[in-house]
Amino acid sequence: MSWRVVSADSHAVSGAFTSSVGKPSATRATTAAEPAVDPTVNALYGIGRYVAYGGLALLIGVVVFVLACWRSATAVWLVRRPFAIGWWALLGSTIALVLLRGPYDSGDGPAGVLDLGALRQAVGTRPGIALLARLVLLLMVAVLVRRRLPEPKPTPRVVAASGVLALGLAATWVAAEHAAAGIQVPVAMASTALHLLAMAVWLGGLTALLVTLYRTPAEDPLPPAAVARFSRIALASVAVLAVTGVYQSWRGLGSWQAFTTPYGRILAFKIWAVLLMLFAASYSRRWTAQLLSAPEDERVLIAAGHGGFPPPAEGSDTAGLTSQAPLRGLRRSVLAEVVIGVAVLVLTTLLTGTQTGRAAAETAATATRVPGQPDISLTLIPYDTGANTLVGRGKVQVNLSPGRTGRNVVEALVYGADDSPVTIPELRLTFTDTTRHIGPLDAGLVDERGYWGSDSLNLPVAGTWTMKATVRVSDTDQVTVEKTVTIRQ
Repeated sequence: MSWRVVSADSHAVSGAFTSSVGKPSATRATTAAEPAVDPTVNALYGIGRYVAYGGLALLIGVVVFVLACWRSATAVWLVRRPFAIGWWALLGSTIALVLLRGPYDSGDGPAGVLDLGALRQAVGTRPGIALLARLVLLLMVAVLVRRRLPEPKPTPRVVAASGVLALGLAATWVAAEHAAAGIQVPVAMASTALHLLAMAVWLGGLTALLVTLYRTPAEDPLPPAAVARFSRIALASVAVLAVTGVYQSWRGLGSWQAFTTPYGRILAFKIWAVLLMLFAASYSRRWTAQLLSAPEDERVLIAAGHGGFPPPAEGSDTAGLTSQAPLRGLRRSVLAEVVIGVAVLVLTTLLTGTQTGRAAAETAATATRVPGQPDISLTLIPYDTGANTLVGRGKVQVNLSPGRTGRNVVEALVYGADDSPVTIPELRLTFTDTTRHIGPLDAGLVDERGYWGSDSLNLPVAGTWTMKATVRVSDTDQVTVEKTVTIRQ
């Protein structure tokens, strides 16, 4: 049997297993799960997600740099191209992701993007709705930019609107990926949103700073104070990334052993890349400090021009060479940060598209097979109410799946005196661990017209449990019988 589903965190997963009816076959068939997503579709979808992350970083980081670090017409003119690239990249990747979502969910090939039925179904899912919301927010960003953001000094209302739109864009990721499923969902969603915004402010702001360092005109030089302000913002972003990253790592891994899973290995590479990026950032802060410590008359020289040296003073052939060192060093360190940041974005894209280590560990634990032990615990409980009828005596067959700790599915069938299935008005099933004084836990059986079933029984510990069945066959005839059942870890 092979299966394929789209999980709660929007990722397609698949698997396969063998089973036997009655006696296992002498030759066991081998099973191999088909890929959950067509390889071409999966590659295109991954590229689209990566471009979307890059576009978001440019979009948010550039705006924060202009609003918080250097509010001037020159700054707006310099970063208009990176901002436009970010907007178009995010728009194009979102449209591509909407079209690819249909074949991604259905498992079809690239031709599935032409299937309008699959497209309609995909846009009705949570990821599809999030992508459509992202398109609407991008159109609102375009309207806001066209009307307001070119102003050298935006009003508080424009700043507030920019913040709301940034939060909304981040929410389109948070609501459809790992944070939306698993444990502590509200905390995880808030943490993921902060993590994403801090990443965008840092990486996008670095790109804006790099552009201004290389392209600032001599007539309106980049003030060192603007570099210092971004340095403080970057430091705050790193602090947010560290706190939220530790929490998300714990939530995604669940244990140290989970570092051996694909999710854990990618996370380890990302941690090393971020540490390398912080190493480059330490040099940027050092060069920034030198810029601020330079004399006032040298600061303009340091910030001006396109990389050339300022003209030497009269009587000197080396004036300005020393003052240019911090600028050149800052350019190199910021460029290194941006390059490493591109690698961090790649790893982030891979990480968010991979099953978490915690989920992988739970799947492996569920899939563990103990030789000689079935995955369904079957128990027969005889009963006799004393009533001289077909249903007055018989047996209750209780199936527990998987018969292990945690949540179990219960199916109970009642057989009469002639071993044929019978219908009774009430059946209740409870479980008690007398050695640990746990229970009785009611299975919450519901009449499913042919059998009694429940999927809400949760047995917290392994061991021998006492299973009591209360069988009522009429208004006056009822009996409670019990039997022990072993629950495995």
